Amino acid sequence: MSDVIDLLKEKIDTKDIFGNEPMYKHTTFKVGGNADIFVKAYTIEDIRFILKIANENNIDVFVLGNGSNLIVRDKGIRGIVIKVELKNFEIVKRQEEVVVTIGAGNKLSEVAIKLMKEGITGFEFAAGIPGTIGGFVKMNAGAYGKEAKDIVFQTKYMDYNGNIFEIQNEEHKFKYRESIFSNKKLIILETKLRLKYGKEEEIRKLQEEYFTQRKEKQPLNFPSAGSIFKRGTNYITAKLIDECKLKGYKIGNAKISEKHAGFIINTGDAKAEDIIELINYVKKEVYKKTGNKIQTEVEIVGEE
Repeated sequence: MSDVIDLLKEKIDTKDIFGNEPMYKHTTFKVGGNADIFVKAYTIEDIRFILKIANENNIDVFVLGNGSNLIVRDKGIRGIVIKVELKNFEIVKRQEEVVVTIGAGNKLSEVAIKLMKEGITGFEFAAGIPGTIGGFVKMNAGAYGKEAKDIVFQTKYMDYNGNIFEIQNEEHKFKYRESIFSNKKLIILETKLRLKYGKEEEIRKLQEEYFTQRKEKQPLNFPSAGSIFKRGTNYITAKLIDECKLKGYKIGNAKISEKHAGFIINTGDAKAEDIIELINYVKKEVYKKTGNKIQTEVEIVGEE
C-alpha cells in the first residue's frame, strides 16, 4: 500500500495520511483492528481525488464520520478509510425560518452549541447524539420523538465516481434509522436544515434537560456505540432484554449495561468479536424467550 500512499501525497497533505492506522482510535466503542490506509478529507476535492486513486487502483473505500454507530472487526479494514472532515457552516436567516447549511463532518454537539448561541431552535433533540451531520442524515438519527427527517430538507452527496447530486427531503426515503444512504455507496457532503427562531436561554435549558436525562438513563462513562438495537414495531427492545434477565451479562470485556439494557459497553479492552458475539447471544436469547427477532442499528465492518 506504500505506492498508493505515495499517489495520495500528490494532493493530500502527508500529515493527513496514515498507514496501518488503528481503528479503535476512531470509534466510540474503542475497538477495531488497523485500516490499511486512513485519510482525512477536508474538502470535496480531497474526497474526489481519493476516490479517483482508489478506483484506478481497484481499492475498496470505507467512509467514516465520528465512528459512533460502528463496530470495526479485530482484523481491521482493507483498503482506504476516508474520514470526512467537511466543516462548512452557513446560516441564512429568512423572515419565518432559518436555513442552515452544514458540512457532513461537523459534530452534532458542536452544531447544537453554534445554533444555541445564534438563538436558533429545532435542533436540541440532536445535541447529545455522539455523531456527525453525515451520520445523522444517513441513519435518520433521532431522540425525544424527533428525527433528522423532521428538519432535513436538502442534502448534497457524491457517488464513488466523484459525481455530485442534490436531493430534497422526500428523496432521502427516510425510515426508522435508515435513509437512501444506508445501503448505497454514496458520500454525504453537506445538508440543509430548516429551523426556527428561538431564545438562547430556552434552547440552553432544553439541551441541559436532555443531557441530564441521557446521563441518568445511559452509561455515558463507558465506551459504547449508543443504542445497539432498533426499537420494535410493538415493543421496546431494551425492555425485552431486561425481561430476559440479560442486564450485566458479559462476554470478555463486552457487557450489557446494567443502567440501560439497550446498550453494550466496553468495560476495558474488549474485542470487537466479544461485542459481536454478545449481540448474537442477546438476539438468540430474546427470540427464544419472547419470539421477537430484534435487529441491530449499529454497523459492523471490516475483515472477518
